[in-house]
Amino acid sequence: MSMILEQDLRCSICQDTFKNPVVLLCSHRFCRSCLNNWWEGKILLECPLCKTCSPPSDPPDNLAMRMIVEAFQQRTCSLHGEELNLFCVEDKQPLCPVCQRSDEHAGHQVKPITEVTEVQKKELRKTLEPLQEKLKVFKEEKETLGHTAEHVKLQAKHTEGRIRVQFRKLRLFLQKEEETRIAALRSEESKKTRELHLKIDALSKEVDALSRTIRDTEEMLKAEDASLLQSFKTAVQNIRQRTLLDNPKPVSGALIDVAKHLGNLGFNIWNKMKHLVSYTPVVLDPNTANSELILSEDLTSVRCGQKKGVPDNPERFDFFRIVLGSEAFMSGTYSWDVEVGDDTDWFVGVASQGVQRKGKHPSRLWRIGCIDGKYIARSLSDPSTDLSPIRKLKRIRVLLDWNRGKLLFFDLDTDTHIHTFSHTFTEKLFPYFNTVNESPLIILPENLCVKPN
Repeated sequence: MSMILEQDLRCSICQDTFKNPVVLLCSHRFCRSCLNNWWEGKILLECPLCKTCSPPSDPPDNLAMRMIVEAFQQRTCSLHGEELNLFCVEDKQPLCPVCQRSDEHAGHQVKPITEVTEVQKKELRKTLEPLQEKLKVFKEEKETLGHTAEHVKLQAKHTEGRIRVQFRKLRLFLQKEEETRIAALRSEESKKTRELHLKIDALSKEVDALSRTIRDTEEMLKAEDASLLQSFKTAVQNIRQRTLLDNPKPVSGALIDVAKHLGNLGFNIWNKMKHLVSYTPVVLDPNTANSELILSEDLTSVRCGQKKGVPDNPERFDFFRIVLGSEAFMSGTYSWDVEVGDDTDWFVGVASQGVQRKGKHPSRLWRIGCIDGKYIARSLSDPSTDLSPIRKLKRIRVLLDWNRGKLLFFDLDTDTHIHTFSHTFTEKLFPYFNTVNESPLIILPENLCVKPN
């Protein structure tokens, strides 16, 4: 086979191994330089073997043959033309049988090249293992990012839907408020227009009566003296009677009360919108929520439920049923109220920005909670503090004074102090919630008070 292969790799013109091989339309192969020399000075470009005309004067390279030649040359000794089937351990180079017998390699340890390459293959496979693991990690991360991209689309679609619902509700309120206020304006316009028309009708009658008296008197002045004398007394009485009429008085309040309709219009509408909107000092961040937590549409309550497919992003807690508030506090005083209801397994408090979110040991937490009906307080890695005996907690106020390093908890129903943590805070702090209950922990809204400054 090696003899046949060697023959196949030889140019039929130079009888040597192909150098820069090209292929003609008839599929015969030659060295490019040999073919150019063969065609030199000839008008008809024919294949040197089969005499078939070959239209292109610049035939294409035979890349496949070039690769075969290079592979053959790599396993053939360049000095002796023999197959390189041995390996010199001292010189670390492949040998042919003739090289082995030369003085250059006399006394050297020589091994079969297959034995050496097998060892090298094992070493190469072992070296390749970390790279294969890295490839696996990269593929997994690529897949994770693909799922994350799909989740981002779902988040955007859902969020857009909620935005549209909220604005639809606001637009409906504004539309109804507009219609109500315009209806009130039209009602006042109709009422005052009707009253003015009644007064105008009454004045029209008086004007007609006065005009008639004046006209009749003027006609008497034109009559004969005898006729005037007969009607004089009656005419004077009529004139005096009309003269005694009170002059019409200007009508007060006849105009539209523009100030009532337009004064502080925006503020008054805003004030009426209080029943439509609510404000909670803490809004939950769904990107931090454990996959078994379910948040309300307005992000103000959380409960435990069936595990859902969400990305395992760095911000998300993957073991404990924890969710954080969306806003961090770095200085100042803040408070929020939490309704725990009848839940028996929960914690509320704060978590530092560097809280461990993956695994079973989240650190950098300050919180109080309930486990099997027993109330305790925990901070950092300190042992738990028993808070019993205290009455059953329903609503809790969390008060954070970051600057003074105080975190206080109160029973909102009795306005009594439950526990205080003292610590010199150095990081941003997030509101923290942990529950394994199907009934929700609820962040209570604050009472709204809209008033001018």
